Amino acid sequence: MRLTRTRLCSLLVALYCLFSIYAAYHVFFGRRRWAPAASSRGSRKAAVQAKERHGRDPSTLESEEWNPWEGDEKIEQQHKIKTSLQMLTKSTGEKTERSIQIWGKAAIGLYLWEHIFEGTLNPTDVTAQWREGQSILRRTHYSFITGPAVLPGYFSIDVGNVVLVLNGREKAKIIHATQWLLYTRNLIQTQKLQHLAVVLLGNEHCDNDWIMQFLKRNGGFVDLLFITYDSPWINGADVFQWPLGVATYRKFPVVEASWSMVHEERPYICNFLGTVYENSSRQALMNILKQNGSDKLCWVSAREQWQPQETNESLKNYQDALLQSDLTLCPVGVNTECYRIYEATSFGSIPVVEDVMTAGHCGNISSHHSGPLQLLKAMGAPFIFIKDWKELPAILEKEKTLVLQEKVQRRKMLLHWYQLFKTELKWKFANTLESSFFMNNKG
Repeated sequence: MRLTRTRLCSLLVALYCLFSIYAAYHVFFGRRRWAPAASSRGSRKAAVQAKERHGRDPSTLESEEWNPWEGDEKIEQQHKIKTSLQMLTKSTGEKTERSIQIWGKAAIGLYLWEHIFEGTLNPTDVTAQWREGQSILRRTHYSFITGPAVLPGYFSIDVGNVVLVLNGREKAKIIHATQWLLYTRNLIQTQKLQHLAVVLLGNEHCDNDWIMQFLKRNGGFVDLLFITYDSPWINGADVFQWPLGVATYRKFPVVEASWSMVHEERPYICNFLGTVYENSSRQALMNILKQNGSDKLCWVSAREQWQPQETNESLKNYQDALLQSDLTLCPVGVNTECYRIYEATSFGSIPVVEDVMTAGHCGNISSHHSGPLQLLKAMGAPFIFIKDWKELPAILEKEKTLVLQEKVQRRKMLLHWYQLFKTELKWKFANTLESSFFMNNKG
């Protein structure tokens, strides 16, 4: 009897051990078999969402999946993961090592933050008195503030390094910009700021002498100057060329590429919506379009007087023209560089750029052979450059021979280049700031 009881106990112990082993196996190893399946379901769900975002009908999908930025998207994803980890570190109480704040006191600052940095602003209401955003690049925390409430002496200074975005295009704007520079000089003298860089919407004739006195190399306090147009001062050391970008002051948006934007046939060969000045190349352009009957193939809407602001209707018409045209004609205005170049590129419409230097002091004498738009050319802009609008009829005739597939490939290349252009500009800007502001402080 005692032996039987011993055997029964031994059997129960053995069963308990077997059950424990099975349970342990199920807990530690059984889950892993389901991970790929869950991942697969997540991938399928993400793919469906991606298709919906691009507006693609499953019945019309081609075997080729297209993403306008392809390889760069992987880099951006890795960067976003890194940024998320940095933000997590910051939220747990460990501060990022370095901080730079951007004060946006000109509309070009929105192009810097929303288009180049791909940052967001809170609140989203563009009429808000105060708007701000944050971004982290590597170990540097960038913040951006803008709005009418950002006034000298009316907000707290909690960073030592600032980028000041100013408008120096005309006399009234220069007076306002000078007030900001004098304010920042006082902050530096009282050691509330350590370093200052300026992003300047320059004069269209490159008459920017007023700011020279503020540059550090001239005894001033501005470490770096990023300036629009082809200023003869650009040297790659402390003065750099900055793109004009899109007309954010006219509420031109950040444009997301869609499948239809790239793959669908566009009803117009070209477009031009803008002001035509008397005895200008724009007037010559209108005459050429009419003489060749090309104005019937292109979306053309000319006005005699420049309008600083857009209505909702005029903005929609302009964006529709860009979206529905293969080419966008970009005649010179006061300067060769214009917002239209970047706005057309945003919609995948090839800019046809009048490549001539305008009157004024723009152009680097040591490299005058490169002509205007040196930044865009140096970064390989895939535009059509012409010296005279008499070349246009031949260009339009060639357009008529292109099949849709050729136009699609060209649009892909343009959109891909523009994304690379903005990404490269962002990192060059950040590297230049960090090298100047932080590297010289070591030791």
